[in-house]
Amino acid sequence: MLPASIQITGELLSAAEVQDICESLKEDGVRLLSVRGCQLSDRDFERVCRSVAESRSLAQLNLNLGVVSSISRTRHLADALKTNRSLQTLFLHGSPLLDAGLVTLNPVLSTHPSLVCLDLGDCMLGDEALALVCGMLPPDGAKSGLRELTLSANPGISSKGWARLSIAVAHSSQLRVLNLDYNPLGDQIAAMLAVTVASSRTLEVFLDMVENYPTSLRVLVLAENHISPELQQQINDLLAEGEEDDDREAPPLLRGPAYNKALQPIREKYQLPVWLPCSNSGPQMVMLTSGLGESLLAETEM
Repeated sequence: MLPASIQITGELLSAAEVQDICESLKEDGVRLLSVRGCQLSDRDFERVCRSVAESRSLAQLNLNLGVVSSISRTRHLADALKTNRSLQTLFLHGSPLLDAGLVTLNPVLSTHPSLVCLDLGDCMLGDEALALVCGMLPPDGAKSGLRELTLSANPGISSKGWARLSIAVAHSSQLRVLNLDYNPLGDQIAAMLAVTVASSRTLEVFLDMVENYPTSLRVLVLAENHISPELQQQINDLLAEGEEDDDREAPPLLRGPAYNKALQPIREKYQLPVWLPCSNSGPQMVMLTSGLGESLLAETEM
């Protein structure tokens, strides 16, 4: 029997329900486990983590909205990831990890052989945590490096921290999706993220970085960051310059009705404009408008 998915949202989980989840994990019967916003005892959370450690089928784990609510739970999760080798996607959006929590998770996150997608949005992170995240980006031996990263709504990160991230992204050959919405970046810090040095002032250099550095970044989300209309217009103008070339060069799967249809649910849900492509090798996307309630990564399980 093929692995199934278990998706529960905002419920109080009984011991019997937790037992069923654990048994399914141990039997390799679960590929996606989502308990976002659910309440369960510390003992039951530890039981789930032990079962995650044993699972060889689990590819996506969603613990969004406060499930990892204490440092003890963070330690249990870290212990589980030491043994687990199958997990590809981990959602921790809305968990009060703080820097201390990421320090606890970092040794296992940075060495996990399969993890490629990580959501740390609204986790109350600071510069210390962001420095650790930067170390997860590049490939290292058998570890492929992160391909999708969400750091939305972490206002405790300083301009120095964001500048460090910009440099790390420039040297990462794997990162494709970067969500930074709901951070108080402003124009100056947005410019830092656009280049590999803190003195950069416009996102024009970001396009130069994409073309000339070994990076495969495809999506940059900067919604709700108080970026001025003038800078937004400048970005739009720069992207429009390469739009015709992109239409000719983009792979068929990333163009036409099928591509637009895939994005339509997101546009309708958040009333967003179309994505803005810009690349010589595939579409880059820069989202500057407001309206994103939760990470785009969460669309996979909503």
